Amino acid sequence: MDTPLARRCADTARGLTVPALLHRNATEFPDLPALSTLGKPGTLTWRELRDEVAALAAGLAELGLRTGDRMLIMMSARPEHWLVDLAATHLGAVPSTVYATLAGGQLHYLARHSRAEIIVLEGAAELARWAPILAELPQVRHVVVVDDAGVGDDGRVVALGQVAGRGAAAHRADPAAFEKRWREVRPDQPVTLLYTSGTTGDPKGVLLSHHNVIYQSVVLEATVVTPDHAASLAYLPLAHIAERILGIYQPVYRAGHVTICPDPAQLLAGLAALRPVSFFGVPRVWEKMAAGVQAQLAGADPSVRTTIDMARSVAQQAYRLRAAEQPVPPELAARLATLDSAVLRPIRARLGLDNVLWAGSGAAPIPVEVLLFLASLGIDVFEVWGMTETTGTATINTPDHFRTGTVGRVNAGMELAIAEDGEILVRGPLVCTGYLRADGGVEPVTDADGWLATGDVGTLDDDGYLTITDRKKELIITSGGKNISPARIESLLRAHPLIAQAVAVGDGRPCVTALIVLDEETVPAWAAGRGVADAHLPSVAADPLLVAEISAAVEAANASLSRPEQVKAFRILPSAWTPESGELTPTLKLRRRIIRDRYSDTIEALYDG
Repeated sequence: MDTPLARRCADTARGLTVPALLHRNATEFPDLPALSTLGKPGTLTWRELRDEVAALAAGLAELGLRTGDRMLIMMSARPEHWLVDLAATHLGAVPSTVYATLAGGQLHYLARHSRAEIIVLEGAAELARWAPILAELPQVRHVVVVDDAGVGDDGRVVALGQVAGRGAAAHRADPAAFEKRWREVRPDQPVTLLYTSGTTGDPKGVLLSHHNVIYQSVVLEATVVTPDHAASLAYLPLAHIAERILGIYQPVYRAGHVTICPDPAQLLAGLAALRPVSFFGVPRVWEKMAAGVQAQLAGADPSVRTTIDMARSVAQQAYRLRAAEQPVPPELAARLATLDSAVLRPIRARLGLDNVLWAGSGAAPIPVEVLLFLASLGIDVFEVWGMTETTGTATINTPDHFRTGTVGRVNAGMELAIAEDGEILVRGPLVCTGYLRADGGVEPVTDADGWLATGDVGTLDDDGYLTITDRKKELIITSGGKNISPARIESLLRAHPLIAQAVAVGDGRPCVTALIVLDEETVPAWAAGRGVADAHLPSVAADPLLVAEISAAVEAANASLSRPEQVKAFRILPSAWTPESGELTPTLKLRRRIIRDRYSDTIEALYDG
């Protein structure tokens, strides 16, 4: 949409690349902090960070990494992850972080599909996981291992320290080579490749350009007012688009200071130490935070709890008025200011959120009840919506313009439309370059008019606020923000002869569970062979021998799944599903909405147990 703000953002982002911004930072802000690790000494300044990147870029170039080459990275949150990624970017190569939780077959698929010739791994444990995969991938010329202890006798394996050392020597001998390479990188070139689950279960490789990620950073700066050079905490995997933007590209654009949180369990400690001005959390983070505060309040002295409840009530009144874009009366504002200073701000301080100017939630729906509870503490959490294909946020709520229960309004420069079937369509500068094909080509993600069909269904109100109402895709997005294909899980479960149908559940939930329906034809024979007298489904579904058999089938399926995809609990249903009973279509497809509604109590019990 062409607006003055959109034109300003386009003008600001025009012609920029990530290497150009890093050069600017090292030149204009050389001594400002750039990268730290929580709980560890030492901070890289922007000048030091660029020097490290230059050395690694030269070392990777000696290994043969060139413009357009893909490079896979699998390591935890540590400075080397950032440095290797940026080094590849300066060569015009395309780094791709993969989730450490992926199963072996999934890693093999990504390595084969990406055609990566260089893979960067953390250490011996990761190398052991990759060993059988590498044996089948002769195109992989080098495996770079961060921790030297992981280097063995394989001639393809080299330590990152060696790569950096040789690169540093090469850079000292010819510093102009590095400068020449990064200046050849164009804004329309890919800056990263992120794999995201498709509805078929096979991951899709999303190519994002330098312009995509920089435009997103520019829009966030224009929409969410925070100071330059701000400190931020990076705790999500770099395979996640949110951390890519907030942990790499936006800090590079604004010369911010990123502190890496290596262990997500230390998130609250990190927030308390940094007290950032902005923070993005997937719904599960906010839910756990709210639950923790609620537990503390429940155990507080009654007089203290009464005071806090009074302050929360006033804060929530003001929040509801702001959400309705109505003025907060001066008397209410004054009362809130007093109570906030004395009662609520100390609570936020213990959470490390007392300085937050903008708090966001996305990647999955968040219950409105959680938003209202946090708002009663003075923590206004604003929902955003988007996907990897839209470089993160496509819509956003802001402190000045928000509506609880919606995902906000479309970002500057973007267009949004609702198709006849309710599917959300978007187009504009945040839409990705395309999907990487197995042959190395790029498959467009938009139609002839530039519209991306998102697979989500929603509605727009008269003020332009978008509400997500359903998923056209059958993709599960857990409360932790992990995208999961139910089809793959269900297919693995149905491989067992006793299982006729299986439904994976987990959208907006902390983990995946499953409903399992027995096969009426195979169960009687199985029961007779094991001396189970009553083979009718209502009886046999509860038989300990059958439950053990199905449990083994679930474990077998889990062995082929990444940890977030694994089924954590299941329920064997006492009756078959047919088109006549309503759970299946005439072509025996699952009617998911009917199943979800009909078995809602059973599903709730799986998460309450």
